[in-house]
Amino acid sequence: MCGIVGAVSTRNIVPILVQGLQRLEYRGYDSCGVAVHEGGGLQRARSTSRVAELMSQVAEDHIEGGTGIAHTRWATHGAPAVHNAHPHFSHGTGADADTRPGRVALVHNGIIENHDELRAALQAKGYVFHSQTDTEVIAHLVDSVYDGDLFEAVKATVRQLRGGYAIAVFCKDEPHRVVGARAGSPLILGVGQEGAGGASGGENFLASDAMALAGVTDQIVYLEEGDVVDVQLGKYWIVDKAHKPVTRAVRTVRAHSGAAELGPYRHYMQKEIFEQPRAIADTLEGVIGIVPELFDGQPREDGTHVAAWRVFKEIDSVLILACGTSYYSGCAAKYWLESIAKIPTQVEIASEYRYRDSVPNPRTLVVTITQSGETADTLAALRHAQSQGMTHTLTVCNVATSAMVRECELAYITRAGVEIGVASTKAFTTQLAGLFLLTLALAQSKGRLSEAEEARHLKAMRHLPAALQAVLALEPQIISWAEDFASKENALFLGRGLHYPIALEGALKLKEITYIHAEAYAAGELKHGPLALVTSDMPVVTVAPNDALLEKLKSNMQEVRARGGVLYVLADADTHIQSEEGLNVIRMPEHYGELSPLLHVVPLQLLAYHTACARGTDVDKPRNLAKSVTVE
Repeated sequence: MCGIVGAVSTRNIVPILVQGLQRLEYRGYDSCGVAVHEGGGLQRARSTSRVAELMSQVAEDHIEGGTGIAHTRWATHGAPAVHNAHPHFSHGTGADADTRPGRVALVHNGIIENHDELRAALQAKGYVFHSQTDTEVIAHLVDSVYDGDLFEAVKATVRQLRGGYAIAVFCKDEPHRVVGARAGSPLILGVGQEGAGGASGGENFLASDAMALAGVTDQIVYLEEGDVVDVQLGKYWIVDKAHKPVTRAVRTVRAHSGAAELGPYRHYMQKEIFEQPRAIADTLEGVIGIVPELFDGQPREDGTHVAAWRVFKEIDSVLILACGTSYYSGCAAKYWLESIAKIPTQVEIASEYRYRDSVPNPRTLVVTITQSGETADTLAALRHAQSQGMTHTLTVCNVATSAMVRECELAYITRAGVEIGVASTKAFTTQLAGLFLLTLALAQSKGRLSEAEEARHLKAMRHLPAALQAVLALEPQIISWAEDFASKENALFLGRGLHYPIALEGALKLKEITYIHAEAYAAGELKHGPLALVTSDMPVVTVAPNDALLEKLKSNMQEVRARGGVLYVLADADTHIQSEEGLNVIRMPEHYGELSPLLHVVPLQLLAYHTACARGTDVDKPRNLAKSVTVE
C-alpha cells in the first residue's frame, strides 16, 4: 500500500525512481507519479494507469533530474484521479497562486488526522488547494514555514501533524537535498556508494521498502519512529522524535528483485500457490528439535538478544493480534495452543483490540502475526498492549528487518520469500507452520510435550512439503469446480473446529479476487441463520477432514442437501463421502491430523484462483485492495 522512492544524485535519477516504483507495484496502487528538480524548478508526471504508462509519459515529456521523488498511491482521501496523485506541489499564496509554479514537492504514505483544521488555517493564509488529499496539506504547510532551510521547515511541519505518515520532500530553492520523516509508516535511508552507476559525489536514497532499492544499494538505515532525515550528496544526518541528533546503524540488506520474476505462471498468485512446498521447507530449515531458542529475539546492536526460554517460563496465557488472513492463521493457532500446549489463548482483530477496554495480564505472551511486519493496525495494537504492561512480545513475520521484528522481544521469521499477489497464499501457510512450532515450543517449556510426541510432530512437519505437492496435483479437479463457481454471485463455506478458520480463509480468498460474495460459518451454526440463504444457486464448500467432528459435519451437509443446496466437499480419503447428484467430492491424498489446515487451505486457494481466471478479474491486483496495509 503506497510506495515512496526518493534520491539525490549527480546523474539522471528518474530511471531509478521509476524502477523502484515497479518493484513496489505488488503492494497495490491506483495512481503513480514522479517529480524532479530540473532547471531551477519542479517538473512532474502523474498517471492513474500503471507504472509502465508513467514511464512512457516521462520519456515523452523528457523529464530528467538528479534530485527527485516518486510514489504509488492507494486512495484514502479523494478518488483515484490525476489531481489527487502524488507528488503534490505547494502553490504559494496570492492572486496568482492557482497558476504560479510551486517550490515544494512532496510524497506521503499514511493518514493525517488533523488535515481539516490544517487545511482551513492554510486557506485563511491564501493557499489554494488542487486536490482532496491530506497530502497536499503537508506540502502547503512545509511551504508556509519554509525560510531557506528545508530540514528546519520539515521539522517544524511534523510538530503540527497528528496521525501516521512517511514523507519525502524537496524544494526548488535547494538542489541536491531531500528531507524525509516518519511516524507510524515505514521509511528507510539507502546509502549510496561513491561512483555507483556513473554517479559522483555520493548519491543517497529514501524509500518505503528496501526492495525499491534492490540493485541500487544494499546499505540500509532503518529510520525509527519520529525520525527526520536530511539527505544530500555524500552525506546525511538524522534527528529523533525530540529532534536531537542521533546515529542509526547501517545494515547490509540484500533485497533480491529476482524473487519477483513470474516465470512460466499466468499470475503471481498461481506461482506463489505452487511455491508453498518450498516455502514450508525453507521455513522449517534447520529445525532439528523443538526448542524455545527457535524464537529468540533478533540480535541487538550490542550483540545481545532476549532468550525465549526465559519468557516462555514466565507466561501463563497468549494474546494473538493480527488482521485479515493473518488473523485467520491466529484463529487456527488458538486450537493448537489450547489443545496441545494447554495455554489459554485469545485472538483479537488488531484494529478492534486497540480501541476497546481490555483486562491486561503482564504474564501474557502477546503474539503478532503479519506478513510485511509493517501493518499499521497490528503495530498500533502491539504498542497498546505494551503500554498496558504486557511486555512479553513475539512476532511471526516474513520480513526480518521490519518494524514489527524490531519492536518485539522475540521473533520467528518465516521464509515465504517475496509475495507479490495481494491475496496471501504462501505467507499464510508459512505462518501456520511457525505457529505450530510455537505451540510445540510452549508445550515443551511447560513440560507438556513428551519426547515421543515431539518426534511424531517433527516427522509430520518434515512430511509437509511432499504432502503439499500431492495436494497441488488435485488442480485439474479444482478447475472443474471453478467452472461451476464462475457464474455464481454468492457462496457459503463451512468448517468445524480447527478447520473453521480455514473455511474463513477460503471465503476471504474467493471474495478478494473473484468479487463473488462469500461467507464462512462454523457448520454447527448453519441452522441458526445461514440455512435461509441456501438454494441451488448457492454453492456450499465444506472442509471435511476425518476428525472427531466428521459425523456432526455430515449431518450439517444433509441439512444443505435437504434444501436443494449443492455441496462441494474437500474430504479425506477415509471419510466415506461419495460423489453423487448435488454432492461433489474431491479426496485429499491422506489424513494430516493436527497439521490438516495447512493442506486443506490449498484447494481453497486454487478454487479462488481458477474462478477468478474464469471471470477475467485482475488476479494479482484486485480492485480496492493493497498488499501491505500501512494506514488505518
